[in-house]
Amino acid sequence: MSLIEITVADLRCIERAELVVAPSLTLLWGDNGAGKTSLLEAMFMLGRGRSFRTRNNERLIRYGQDRLRVIGRVTELNQTEQVLGFEVSREGTIARIHGRPAESLAELSQVFPVQAIDPGVHRLVEEGGHRRRRWLDWAVFHVEPRFMERWLRYTRALKQRNAALKHPGDDVGAWDPELARLGESIAESRRRLLELLDPYWRETVTALSGLEVGLHYLRGWSQDQTLLEALQGSRARDEQRQVTHTGPHRADVAVRLHGRPARDVLSRGQQKLVAAAMTVAQLRLLQDATKVAPTLLLDDPAAELDAERLERFIAQVAQLRCQLVVTSLQSGSRLFGTPERTFRVEHGRVEPV
Repeated sequence: MSLIEITVADLRCIERAELVVAPSLTLLWGDNGAGKTSLLEAMFMLGRGRSFRTRNNERLIRYGQDRLRVIGRVTELNQTEQVLGFEVSREGTIARIHGRPAESLAELSQVFPVQAIDPGVHRLVEEGGHRRRRWLDWAVFHVEPRFMERWLRYTRALKQRNAALKHPGDDVGAWDPELARLGESIAESRRRLLELLDPYWRETVTALSGLEVGLHYLRGWSQDQTLLEALQGSRARDEQRQVTHTGPHRADVAVRLHGRPARDVLSRGQQKLVAAAMTVAQLRLLQDATKVAPTLLLDDPAAELDAERLERFIAQVAQLRCQLVVTSLQSGSRLFGTPERTFRVEHGRVEPV
């Protein structure tokens, strides 16, 4: 699967841009603030329904405009082409797949799987569990396509339970069996994925960082209880705070070095390498398990990496055999080989070179 072409309108500093993307390597070059990262954000949105830089899509709308639009054409494994459309306005987000409204943004990932590694990738290690849950669930969804349906049903039931917690007298316990059934299934799918990922992870993180960093799944409730028991046991606290504290929505993937949280002991550069290893290992697993080759977006990959670490990173990415879109300050950048297509980005305008 790969991106063929993309049209972007009114996204950040970009009034309008049209790009035909190479199947292997595309280079976007220009000064800082020119709009290179904004183009990567647009590509990422086609497959995720959001940016990799912000959770608020409205912030992406160009100043003075009331909406942004992104349209992309992608090709699937069987060479079938699909058109994805995406619009963000003050009223919300609308996505279309070949002209029909998408039932959920998760559908976009089925058509166009895409990942990104940017200078802020260290936040995957440094920040809270929501980023690592997203990272994990994206891979689970591709390995087990029915996972997303279970997660959406769980989320709906969770909202109903939380609503009941805010109204004394409502039967909160009525939602517990459904939450427990779906939550146990979600946790087991995540556990299986991390088990499959383990050999890829160990090889990649060692090659990139030279560190013995471990990934440990924390499912969101005690290992000594079923989820139903945990929900019942936390009822009093949940009622007091009017929110559900137990379940897979509180899960995390702990990143540890010698038993200590990696964010407490690693430098920013080391965190970036470990986070990059999480993404590269994930893509390697998906290629082997599903034969899917996701598009990888690399935003200024040389940032904060010395020559040795950059060389390691390039070697790992080269093994992926996937479509790459790379940004650089230099027109002659050849970190990942000679680009098939090069675009100059200047003040929000994009021109082929």
